[in-house]
Amino acid sequence: MAGRRRRLSALRVLAALATAVAVAAGSVALVRHVAAGVAAAFGSGPWYAPYVDATLTPTYAFEDERQNPSNDVVLGFVVASRDGRCVPTWGTFYSLDGAETALDLDRRISRMRARGGNVMISFGGAANDELALRCSLFDLENAYREVIDRYAPTSIDFDVEGTAIGDTGANERRAAAVKVLQDEARAAHRKLSVWLTLPVAPTGLSGPATATIDAMLAAHVDLAGVNLLTMDYGASKAAADDMVSATTRAVDATELQLASAYRRHRLQLTPDSLFHKLGITPMIGQNDVPGERVTLSDAKKLVELARTRHLGRISMWSLNRDAACGAQMDLGTVSNLCSGIDQKPLAFTSVFSQVPGRSTTPVAVTTTPLHTQAPDDPDHSPYPIWSDVQTYTAGAHVTWHHNVYEAKWWSRANVPDAPVAHEWDTPWRLLGPVLPGDHPAPVLKLPPGTYPKWRSHEVYVKGDTVEYHGLGYDAKWWTQGDVPGKLGIASDDSPWEQLPAKTAAPPAP
Repeated sequence: MAGRRRRLSALRVLAALATAVAVAAGSVALVRHVAAGVAAAFGSGPWYAPYVDATLTPTYAFEDERQNPSNDVVLGFVVASRDGRCVPTWGTFYSLDGAETALDLDRRISRMRARGGNVMISFGGAANDELALRCSLFDLENAYREVIDRYAPTSIDFDVEGTAIGDTGANERRAAAVKVLQDEARAAHRKLSVWLTLPVAPTGLSGPATATIDAMLAAHVDLAGVNLLTMDYGASKAAADDMVSATTRAVDATELQLASAYRRHRLQLTPDSLFHKLGITPMIGQNDVPGERVTLSDAKKLVELARTRHLGRISMWSLNRDAACGAQMDLGTVSNLCSGIDQKPLAFTSVFSQVPGRSTTPVAVTTTPLHTQAPDDPDHSPYPIWSDVQTYTAGAHVTWHHNVYEAKWWSRANVPDAPVAHEWDTPWRLLGPVLPGDHPAPVLKLPPGTYPKWRSHEVYVKGDTVEYHGLGYDAKWWTQGDVPGKLGIASDDSPWEQLPAKTAAPPAP
């Protein structure tokens, strides 16, 4: 029986052809879906979104159009807690609740959106541990979900650097968790674009970096793009290359690597679509590597590179640094707060903002005319309602006309929302709206017997301490019959100063 050949029936031939057509049609449909996603995500051109270090002091007012005229911003970085637990924190310094309290971050994000802007949340970064390094898959899903549920971003970014790139297990957990969350968003008819931010050399991505992309594609994550950290090239940059030529070579090399990655996962995109899935993030001004510097002239060339290559995104590190360092620092200084070159404030943003695109369509925000709004409600306000008889010092917070303001310096009887010609004409900085669920901070009452109770007939002199309605007060001068904490009395006019509850101590036995 050896050597016998089987005959193919016409029916088998037709069936095989039908199967081939179906597979081809499915592949074409998938490719069209990915390409359509590219177009939907980015529109007709690249978009600009500067990074902001959310925890850097002094706090950068990214929500204020005068400090951030761009439409989009990337807030970094959400990382695991300092003790290594699987808990999302901002830079290990603040829990999510802590950032709301100490930085008013939730309110400022809301204000950014109210002016038509978009906020991307970035996980990871170079300095701390991205959550995938510290979490099991189940816990990782919950940690990412906690951040997404709280801030409702339409785009998220994973900045994977250092040892994190080579952690295969972390890369796989991250990809699996993101896939679940992206599916949840799609089922809820919400948008969740996902970016990978990776270090790059002029020759392209490293092997571990391409493996990070592979992990996302293998998990069937709809990857919006790969953002290249086009900075600190070091020895990988040829001596003859400037920062623009090195970046151009890095972009072209990565496009070929990205094409190979998609082919490995049975997807094939056009060159334009692949370039549109790439972004660049230069470090403006002086880089960490001596001799590497991105000038304003370079920035203009990078904008042209983004246009000619049809890139999807331009970011920069960072908006905190988009200013000259001043007379106290030499040119070439590396700082988190300035660029190290001679420039005007926001000069790089002015250049990069010339790109035409947007990350997403901004969410429509409905506002109510002031005269139809209900009065401020002290029971649902996070801070005291502003009073024209109260004296305020720098850092004080108040609520006024359903917005929260922070005092920039000493003031009294200055209406927070009074029209002014310039930002420096008012002692108040708008932080954002009163949010649903806001309520006053709980008042900490003193333990009974901590201080003697205030009595209207007694005479008190400077330094005497009393308790009134559970709060402690110090006498600032001679007084009799003046009620501690009386409403309608300016703090400077009152003989009493309220003590912080933490300073209270029970009297010695």
